[in-house]
Parts: sequence; C-alpha cells; structure tokens
Amino acid sequence: MEMGNALPHVAAKHAAGKIPIPAGRKNRRERMELTFHLLFLLCGIVAVAFVLFISLYLIVSGLPAIREIGLADFLFGRVWAPTATTVAPSFGILPFILTSVYGTAGAVAVGVPVGLMTAMFLAKVAPPKAAKVIRTAVELLAGIPSVVYGLVGMIVLVPAIQNVFGLGSGACLLAAIVVLSIMILPSIISVSETALRAVPKEYEEASLALGATEIETYFRVSLPAAGSGVATAVVLGVGRAIGEAMAIIMVAGNVANMPGIFTSVRFLTTAIASEMSYAAYGSLQRNALYSIGLVLFLFIMLINVLLNVFIKNKKED
Repeated sequence: MEMGNALPHVAAKHAAGKIPIPAGRKNRRERMELTFHLLFLLCGIVAVAFVLFISLYLIVSGLPAIREIGLADFLFGRVWAPTATTVAPSFGILPFILTSVYGTAGAVAVGVPVGLMTAMFLAKVAPPKAAKVIRTAVELLAGIPSVVYGLVGMIVLVPAIQNVFGLGSGACLLAAIVVLSIMILPSIISVSETALRAVPKEYEEASLALGATEIETYFRVSLPAAGSGVATAVVLGVGRAIGEAMAIIMVAGNVANMPGIFTSVRFLTTAIASEMSYAAYGSLQRNALYSIGLVLFLFIMLINVLLNVFIKNKKED
C-alpha cells in the first residue's frame, strides 16, 4: 500500500525535475517528439504541394485555349458549339458561368437559412432524444451519393416541376437549385452546430441576466459569436454546390442555354463532365474544357478569399 502511494509522488518529482530522467529514456522521448514534428511538417508540405500542383496543372493546361480563342470571346461569348461544322466553332462560356452563379446563389439562399435554423435547433433548443434522431438523419443525408440525389430528382422532382408549371420539360435550373440546396444541408448543419456549441455559456448567461429572451440571446449573442464557424459552413456549402456535377447533369437538362429559372441549363462542372469523354486529345475543344476547369478553380478561390477578407474585417471592427 505504501509502495502504491509513493508512485504518484515519484511521478510528480520527475515532472518537477527533482529526480532526473534517465538519459536513454530522455533521448527516446526527444527522438519521438522530433519524429512526430517531422511527420506533421511532411503532411503540411504534402497538402500545400497538392494545391500548388493542381493550380499549376490547370494554368498550364488552360491558358493555351484561352490564348487561341481570346479571353473576351471565351469568358463573354454566349454560344458554345465546339463541334460545329456548318459554321465556325464557338467557345463562349458565359452561359455556364452565369448558370453556376445563379444556381449556387439560389442553393445558398435556400440551404443556408434552413441549415442554420436546423443547427440552431439542434445546438440550443432540441431535447436530447430529438436532437439525436435529427443528427443521425443529417449524417445519413451526408452519406448519400450524388448520383442518388440526381436519380431521385430525375424521377420525382423533374416530373413534379413539369406538371406543376406546365412545362415541356422539368429538367431546368429550378430543379438544380432544389437538389443543390438539399445536398449542401449536411455540411452547413454539422459545422454550424459545432460552432454554436463552442460559444461560451457565459455569453448567453450574461445576455439572459440583462433581460434578453432565449431566442434573442441565440440570434444576437450566440450566432454572432459563432460567426467564423458559420462562415466556414457557408464556404463548404458553396464549394459543394459549385463543384457538383453528376446530380446536376441528371436534373438540369445539360443544354448550353443562357440561364432561366425554367430553362434547361449547363453548369461549368457539367460542361466538363459531359464532353471530356469524347473530346479528342490535343484538340481545341479539350483544351477549352481545361480552361473551364481553370475558371471554375479561380471562381472558388475568389469566393474563399472574399469571404475570409469579410470575416477578418468584421473581427477587426
């Protein structure tokens, strides 16, 4: 018994430096620490290297087509007809750009409020049992493959839009917005809930002590305090919406039209996915698809930069 009581005192003396650690054991610990530091550094370098490699590859592969077509004609051209034979081929991607912007904006406008309110309910209001059930459903929603979203949208949503609005085809931008808004919900809900739960309880207790109601406290204290995490959730949702291809091909019609809410459209991602398989290697069409990938990459980078700058300026204020 005395021996057992003495062990914590010995460990405390080791920690305080009163009993020196054997040289061999100390060297092993230092080597282990150095090994893990190098491992962490290597992982960070690999991650940065992947980003740089993808960036350089897209730039090298995408610039030749832009130089040949012309930047203005490529970005602001309204006609995409790379395989035209009776007339000169056209490589204008303005319909794709506007469709991606409108589709992403519509999905964010629908998905962010719904996801944020769901996260607020799970983090602050819901009973534990109900929160567990809803959280499990959200996790299952995140695990559904994209092609399943597209399949359900094609079988259920597209005919419903066609019948409700009396259209010739329900495969349109509206169907794509609805599918994308559902697909981004899991990311927004999970990250926003984590951010809301991380808000110190003292903030909410101080607000309640000053006479605010619980709902006022959640929206005026908890939500602003979790703003950085919520912004991260929005970034993830935007990235998911912009980068989706398979589900959109199945519900948007995949036609290179200027965007309209009831018009069959083609996104930047679907333009690449639908034509890359048959575009001849080394042809201008294939190089133009690489250029579309470069535009898409820069588009996502611009959104991330703008949002990060907005968050930084808000924190400084």
